[in-house]
Amino acid sequence: MSTQTAEQLSTKKCKACEGGVEKYTPEQAREQIQSLDGWELNDEATWIHKTWQAENFLAAVDFIHKIADAAEEEGHHPDLHLTGYRNIRVDLSTHAINGLSENDFILAAKIDQLPIQEK
Repeated sequence: MSTQTAEQLSTKKCKACEGGVEKYTPEQAREQIQSLDGWELNDEATWIHKTWQAENFLAAVDFIHKIADAAEEEGHHPDLHLTGYRNIRVDLSTHAINGLSENDFILAAKIDQLPIQEK
């Protein structure tokens, strides 16, 4: 797998996954994460996450709705966390393969294109 830019990833569509997608090696994940602004890789290279701070509660909920719409369109669903009324964290992993696939990086790139009213 070759490393792709965030722009390249954002033009792709997630593949349906019931375990039939290629799992990134830790090295591939470390290389690919570098193309995504602000996303971090866990130590085992099995999931990625990013945090935002919205201006207020309603702005945070609005952003989560936008993420949910994008995730539903892609058929790839992240773990979404809202804490402290405006702090958002998104975790991405391909649960069917217990690790990262191209789908995680595609959705991350698409989430980065969504507008958020930040503090």
